[in-house]
Amino acid sequence: MRLARALDAATREALVERMRFYRELGLTEFYRRPVEMSGDEARAEREFDERVAAAANEPVMAAGEGAIAAPPPSVVQSNFFGEEAAIRSKKGIVAQPEISAAVPAEERAAALKAIREDLGDCTRCALHKGRHTIVFADGSATARLMFVGEGPGADEDAQGLPFVGRAGQLLNNMIAAMGLKREECYIANIVKCRPPGNRTPEPVEANTCSPFLFRQIDVVRPQVLVALGATAATYLLGARQPLAGLRGRVHAFRGMSLIVTYHPAFLLRDPRQKKEAWADLQIAMKELGLKKAGTRE
Repeated sequence: MRLARALDAATREALVERMRFYRELGLTEFYRRPVEMSGDEARAEREFDERVAAAANEPVMAAGEGAIAAPPPSVVQSNFFGEEAAIRSKKGIVAQPEISAAVPAEERAAALKAIREDLGDCTRCALHKGRHTIVFADGSATARLMFVGEGPGADEDAQGLPFVGRAGQLLNNMIAAMGLKREECYIANIVKCRPPGNRTPEPVEANTCSPFLFRQIDVVRPQVLVALGATAATYLLGARQPLAGLRGRVHAFRGMSLIVTYHPAFLLRDPRQKKEAWADLQIAMKELGLKKAGTRE
């Protein structure tokens, strides 16, 4: 018999981190064998699962059923678990806008400035209520390589630039390992305002903000775009899929090559996956004609 108990803060955080790890690997549902339980055992089991579900905001199945806290088919499990959370299926993702006309290289900086001015002091979604600064983008308007992440964190919200915290330092190192400098790249996020508590952007938030991102992409027209993590891949490609099925290959995207890899924040939680991320970046390097750090073919 498993007794009902409340999760202490340390256990809960460990559970969160472990589930984020599984989500990033594309493991989104968990199962147990049905077991025969007495009435008292079933009640204790049910109470325990309800406590866990209440903490995670998850639906709970009856004791003895096969799946634990399985989500409805159209929704990935709740934002308690981090990056892949709260992303709806294709129905919840707005279709990509048509590709804009090409902008001459010498006019791209001005075109990006015009997009920023159009964005203004944005109040189009609820994220504006808790932000400190809009985080538009950083880098070269004529970049051959672009990175897209999920959304600003606390450091980014304070400074108004994407990827300037610990994850940003790791991204800088990744760029350097490719033989490039950060200022040679263009860096942006799916949403431009920090979600509360660094949660995953809700579909309405991402769908409201992403048209500005697509306009930025069409202006810069990088040769290669790297999606950092599941959220970026979902809203760029227009459908949710596990990272395991998206990594390791080149996706055709708006006339450029799109490559999917892990978000640097995930790599900080599990450095063992850096080898896999490096393999993804080597695909990007091949597309760019980068032979190794500091050289070109």
